Amino acid sequence: MNDNTALEGLIVADFSQGVAGPYSAMLLGQAGASVTKVEPHTGDWGRTLGTAYDDYCAHAIVVNLGKKSIALDLKTEDGLKIARDIASKADVITESFRPGVMAKFGLDYETVRKTNDDVIYLSVSGFGQEGPYNNRPVTDSAIQGFSGWMSITRDENGMPMKSGMVLIDFLTGMFAYQSILKAIISRSIKGKGTYIDCNLMQAAAAFQSAKILEHHLEDGKPTVLYVPAGTMKTADGYVGIAVMREHHYSSLCEVVGREDLITHDNYNSREKRIVNEKPLMAELRSEFLKQSTADWTGKLSAAGVIHSPVHDYGDYLNNEQSKAVESYNWVEHDSLGRIPLPRIPGFDGFVSGDKMAHCPHIGEHSKEILSNLGASDKDIDALIASGAVAVK
Repeated sequence: MNDNTALEGLIVADFSQGVAGPYSAMLLGQAGASVTKVEPHTGDWGRTLGTAYDDYCAHAIVVNLGKKSIALDLKTEDGLKIARDIASKADVITESFRPGVMAKFGLDYETVRKTNDDVIYLSVSGFGQEGPYNNRPVTDSAIQGFSGWMSITRDENGMPMKSGMVLIDFLTGMFAYQSILKAIISRSIKGKGTYIDCNLMQAAAAFQSAKILEHHLEDGKPTVLYVPAGTMKTADGYVGIAVMREHHYSSLCEVVGREDLITHDNYNSREKRIVNEKPLMAELRSEFLKQSTADWTGKLSAAGVIHSPVHDYGDYLNNEQSKAVESYNWVEHDSLGRIPLPRIPGFDGFVSGDKMAHCPHIGEHSKEILSNLGASDKDIDALIASGAVAVK
């Protein structure tokens, strides 16, 4: 349980869907803010990312922990009125629709600030609010391609590869979270709210700043940082190596029984190894095939060579180091049973039964939220009967 609730008392209206926006709002909630998730009767589309478990999926659970959900039909007069009421009382609003969508409902920044002038308003989009691409549909993999990410992540044949997870979405959520925190500090000093445009394209570029600068300085053909480095196939798996210093290279060559490579004219300096990367890696890869991953990791550890076996997530959960630092907790989930939840850096681990370890069902808290807004039981029943509000 996280008792360091620095944002206690802060009210967040989370209209965002998917991963990036909800993740930023979830982090605010874990820091103590009260987060109301406003979603349609069918739920945030992020609930459908991957295998569905009732109205949950793995991604939806992670990015919505600790929130309360109200399900509204914004196409009804009553549903829209409730949404506007929620927005008028919020310290922070998050949304992740295409530019102009929130304005159609009178929930955009310029409209909301008329009655809530110090609001901090976050818009998450693919390419930003302006420009010729601002209305393009976007996925994480599309931004991985657009931003240059895939150009530096290639297989052994040179084919650009995307990450196996929605990496840019989570990065954007983290950048959004830090931007909101900065805005909260600014508001406490200057007394003013602000509008934050946090888009996937810009987040991906910011994260890759060093590689973009490197590309420019080296005329589009940056050299690798050091060689040998990469993934080696073993007799039964894979191991990654990273050899930065000369003594590490010598140690690696000794471990694989190829001392001749230490003084070889083509490989006896960092610069030569970079130029002759392909033949050197081929020489080393042929050696790694001869023994198991466990054999190699034992020998590399003894020699002080930086490396790691390539784990799957099961390996990670069972690893002694992961357990030693309590990098995750097992939590009892109301629908899924016992699930592992990694600890967010800077926060305490999740605990079974704690509200901050619970992801809401669609409309699970609709009645509670309406009651807090001043609606009577009779009013709430009428809103549900009319279809303006849905409950779980």
